[in-house]
Amino acid sequence: MRAAKILLLTVLLVFAVAGAQSATTNSLVWQTATDRVSADVRGEALWPLLEDIAHQTGWHIFVEPGADRKTDVKFKDLSSGEALKKLLGDLNYAFVPKTNEANHLYVFQTTMRNATQRVAAALANPGKAKHVANELIVKLKPGADIDAIAKSVGAKVIGRDDKLGIYRLQFEDEAAMEAALAKLKTNSDVEAVDYNYIYDAPVTAQPYAHPSVSPITLSPDSSKDSSDPCNPIVGLIDTGIQSMGSLDQFILKKISVAGDSTSGSGVTPKSYTASSDSDASAVGPTHGTSMAETILRAVSQQSSSTGVKILAVDVYGSSETATTWNVALGVKAAVDGGATVLSMSLGGTADSAVLDSILQQAMAKGVIIFAAAGNTPVDTPTYPAAIAGVNAVTALSAPGQLASYANFGSFVDMALPGASVVYLGNQAYLVQGTSPATAYASGVAAGYKSINCDTWSVIQTMMQNKFTVPAK
Repeated sequence: MRAAKILLLTVLLVFAVAGAQSATTNSLVWQTATDRVSADVRGEALWPLLEDIAHQTGWHIFVEPGADRKTDVKFKDLSSGEALKKLLGDLNYAFVPKTNEANHLYVFQTTMRNATQRVAAALANPGKAKHVANELIVKLKPGADIDAIAKSVGAKVIGRDDKLGIYRLQFEDEAAMEAALAKLKTNSDVEAVDYNYIYDAPVTAQPYAHPSVSPITLSPDSSKDSSDPCNPIVGLIDTGIQSMGSLDQFILKKISVAGDSTSGSGVTPKSYTASSDSDASAVGPTHGTSMAETILRAVSQQSSSTGVKILAVDVYGSSETATTWNVALGVKAAVDGGATVLSMSLGGTADSAVLDSILQQAMAKGVIIFAAAGNTPVDTPTYPAAIAGVNAVTALSAPGQLASYANFGSFVDMALPGASVVYLGNQAYLVQGTSPATAYASGVAAGYKSINCDTWSVIQTMMQNKFTVPAK
């Protein structure tokens, strides 16, 4: 009976978003090992296109200032030379192989020597994770004195959680930070030290004119007490969320650990009201709102009533990006608030030992965690998805078909639909990526728990067996 139920759920999830797959989603897959390129690009400007190429190939790309065009092409399995001709159209280019450094690509209208503007150097080396230039995060052993340690390396303590033993240190500049990093790595009182890594801004939902699904219909399950362990709380580690009308009854008191500014130095989690609540229909849903609704849609496809609740924890604040520090505090706030499921539709290329430790503590308490595998698409690990014990979720574009933008590789545990239709007011929106796939997975787990009350280990194994990752 349970196997039949989860099989039916698979069909429902896939076909609920099937109509959304016709929406325009630019994709570019550059297989450097085999020199084969596939693309479906509609109306994309030159600069983001070249950033994507630099990201996937590692090339150093230079452009002539003022050069621009809109790319509108679709092809499959071309060589890089053939692909560049189609992608760049009437622009000139020169590819210059290098022996002891990355290959160079020059894009220009007049002459190659005028191609002087470097494209997205940071993205051209995806292995180098972005971090706050003058900050470190340390995790201390019990009994260690953070103030003395900070003083010894010329740092200011700008964030602290004594219960977790983690601290955020600020330095005068990057050079001072790097010098301190070397010292802290050899300090016997330091359990772990990391950069304060930066997570990129999440994808935004786009207005969707012809939605394939209706707004969610879901009611609270009054037959179960709110303290029933079979009624899970999903900790949504994301941006702030807006009012979702009747679905607000499934949202617990919102929390922000990111403060009201980009500093994100808040220590004590506080209640939060999204600043865009009053004009939500004008600005569209936040990423957090889209993920919350996606979680509830997965729940609603299993039962018309539920005891599942969502604890929304804002780790972005007013910034477009999040940091390791805020994500760590967000995980703690969610677990302290009773969350037994964590939905983390965010990630980066760096493995933070500090965040790893905090997630391991959460899992030791019985919390199940789902995290996005990433939208690059590459097979290199994305974190926190690749942390041991975390369920890394990638995206499907159709049953049994990996989405062209979705990350893959041995670290990925399951694949779910990568498109979700969400509503804000009377307007439908479409959000795509491994983010909604992760939210779906979190909703599947929570909804199934509320119905069957199986253990998380049983549910996790069942999902990994059912939502298998297609071969690339």
